Amino acid sequence: MIYIVEDDTDVREIEAYALKSSGYDVSVFGCAKSMNEQVKVRLPDLFILDIMLPGEDGLSVLKRLRNHENTKKIPIIMLTAKGTELDKVKGLDLGADDYIAKPFGVLEFISRVRAVLRRSLPKNDIGDKLSLSVGKVNLDDLRHVVQVDGNSVKLTFKEYELLKFLMKHPGIVFSRQQLLEKIWRIGYDMDSRTIDMHVKMLRKKLGEQGSSIIQTVRNVGYRVE
Repeated sequence: MIYIVEDDTDVREIEAYALKSSGYDVSVFGCAKSMNEQVKVRLPDLFILDIMLPGEDGLSVLKRLRNHENTKKIPIIMLTAKGTELDKVKGLDLGADDYIAKPFGVLEFISRVRAVLRRSLPKNDIGDKLSLSVGKVNLDDLRHVVQVDGNSVKLTFKEYELLKFLMKHPGIVFSRQQLLEKIWRIGYDMDSRTIDMHVKMLRKKLGEQGSSIIQTVRNVGYRVE
């Protein structure tokens, strides 16, 4: 899940459309106040903050997020019309992971988002392998591509991360709670049926191979075999 905080409606819609078209789940907010309320309910995987916001400005939001235990490790991209060296230095010094000045190219925007998300994953979850294969399913983590028997399959970000985690640990059974903690992070107030829904969609998108490699262990959880 990516949270966009941007008061310009046109820019906000472009960002949201680009991310959704690339398979990401997105929530948009016109100000920091509305975003703050949602953070109490669910933590995102990435914040995209504009600097010039009504009420609390983006740099203040950035500083507050970096000082809070629940959000201090979540990556943050600053995206603003301010492109001066001083603004960039301020943002990076306060803990921003990247800084994109408007106007921006959509392809570069998506590429930067992917790079930040990839860097933010725990090293023990990323591992050293850039390519994983189970049966006829191949996951190329460098290109963020999943193929079944040579044909590309479009997954959402969480579907991709769930599949990658299971493929990295073939034969190991993970409970729904473990998968929530690994993929959705500890502390999320989410129903464990979230995992069942994502597994169901993964199996559907992967076709026969999905039903074959993603196995349900009754009363325990899931594994890739």
